[in-house]
Amino acid sequence: MMTIGARLGVARGAPASARARSRRAMTTTTTTHLARVERATTTTTRATTDTDDDKTKSITDAELERNLSKFVKKTATTFAPSSSGEAKKKKNPAYKGSVLYTVFEVQAYLAVIVGGLLAFNVIYPSDEPSIARLMGMWSLWMFTVPSLRARDCDAKEKDALNLLFVAMPLVNVLIPFVWKSFAGVFSADVLLMAVVYAQKGVFAGEADVVGDESSSAVEEK
Repeated sequence: MMTIGARLGVARGAPASARARSRRAMTTTTTTHLARVERATTTTTRATTDTDDDKTKSITDAELERNLSKFVKKTATTFAPSSSGEAKKKKNPAYKGSVLYTVFEVQAYLAVIVGGLLAFNVIYPSDEPSIARLMGMWSLWMFTVPSLRARDCDAKEKDALNLLFVAMPLVNVLIPFVWKSFAGVFSADVLLMAVVYAQKGVFAGEADVVGDESSSAVEEK
């Protein structure tokens, strides 16, 4: 009992500076702990906010793409020539392997070749702007896209053709403001068609189909 009382007496009789240092140490420790808790809370809140923002952005992009696809499809269906059999909701007679399918494909590729020759001033050359060069510049939009769209194609290619039917007039009207060239506009249309086909995965789909047909042929042999 005397030992404990002596110790308490010593503690109570400790110098004021020692007690002040002890209080400062306790205050510093508490402040540091609170700062760490606050930083951890802030980091967690930021991570949660960033995750929510990413989810919102992804949802917004998906909705925007769906709405754009609906608008393009509706516009193309309204103004573009209908696919064979589309008006009566019956099977398209221009199915793959049929004569009509081949006719539409040949017409589409022939329009690219003839349109390019006209736009590049090879056929009916003229030193001045002419109807022939103008027809060549618009040949992809007037003949190639409608011909390919008239076939019985898959959903990816139909979506790509709908988008091209809407986008090409914008390209053909806007480019001449900065570059007055029939050949340049025609080249831009060809490039746009290649980009849209690649972006929609049409080329990849065709490669898969060719690969499957080759595999089937090898298995039959």
